[in-house]
Amino acid sequence: MHIRDILQPGKPTVSFEFFPPKTAESQEQLYTTIRDLEKIHPNFVSVTYGAGGSTRELTHDLVLRLKTTTTLDPIPHLTCVGHNESEIAAILERYAQAGVSNILALRGDPPRDQPDYDHSRDTFPQAAALVRFIKNFRGHPDPRGFGIGVAGFPEGHPATPNRLLEMDHLKAKIDAGADYICTQLFFDNHDFYDFRDRCAIAGITAPIIAGIMPVTSLSSMKRMAELAGGSRFPAKLLKALQRANGAPDAVREIGLHYATEQCADLLDNGVAGIHLYTLNQSTATRDICQRLGIARAEA
Repeated sequence: MHIRDILQPGKPTVSFEFFPPKTAESQEQLYTTIRDLEKIHPNFVSVTYGAGGSTRELTHDLVLRLKTTTTLDPIPHLTCVGHNESEIAAILERYAQAGVSNILALRGDPPRDQPDYDHSRDTFPQAAALVRFIKNFRGHPDPRGFGIGVAGFPEGHPATPNRLLEMDHLKAKIDAGADYICTQLFFDNHDFYDFRDRCAIAGITAPIIAGIMPVTSLSSMKRMAELAGGSRFPAKLLKALQRANGAPDAVREIGLHYATEQCADLLDNGVAGIHLYTLNQSTATRDICQRLGIARAEA
C-alpha cells in the first residue's frame, strides 16, 4: 500500500524495522521473530540496507520473502553510496515488479574500510538526488510511483552540526518528492517536539514518524549510541539504570517502561507514527505494544 494511504491524520501508525541476516541460522531466527510480530499487524515494516550497499541482495531477498510469504508490507531502505543511475533503476524495477509500494531513501554510510569516503564523487551525493530519481521513475504500476520516505534527526545529524543547514537539507529532500520522514532513534521526547516544530517553521508538512529503540541491556545501550552517532541518554533514564546496579532483568524492565512511556507521550501529542527498531528480536517490541494496548490478536 502506498505510504500516502497508510499515513492518515489522527491515525498514528505502528511499524517495525528489521535488518537482513547474513547466516542461515540467523535467518531462521528472524523469520521466527517476524511470525511473532506479524500477529500485531503493524502498518508496515522496513528493511535496512548495509553500508555501501553491502547487503543489497540480502535486503532484496528479505523484502521479497516478506512480500510473498507474510501479510506484512515491507519498505526497503535504499542508499546512494556507490550506486550509479543504472544500478538504482535496476533495483527499483525489481521492487516495482515484486509489488513493493514504498522506498526509504537515504544517503547511507560509506563502507567501513573507507572512512575517508568522498560522497561528492557519487552519482547521488545527497539523499535529495536519490529522492528525485525515485520520484521520476516511471516503471511502477501505481500511477503515483513509489511512496518515498527520508530520515530525520531529532538530536541533529552527526555530520551536520549546523542545525540550520541540516534543516535546509531535509527541506530539499521533501521538495524533491519525499512523502514522509522517519526519525533516527532518540530518548528525549523534547528533542522530537523541537525537531517537529523546526520542520513546521521550515515549511515541512510531511508526516513525521518517531523512531524508538528500547534499552534492553547495558551492552545494547552502548550499541545504540554507536548506531546513532552519539545518542543523548537523559539523566532520568541513566539514574533509573544506575539503581538497577547492572541486574539484567531490572535493566530490561526499566528500558521497556521508559520506551513505553516515551511512546505513550508521543501518541498523546499527535505523532504520525511509532517506528520500533527491533534489532531482529520480538520480545521487547511485543511487550511495548502490549503495554500500549496496540497488540492485536492474530486475524
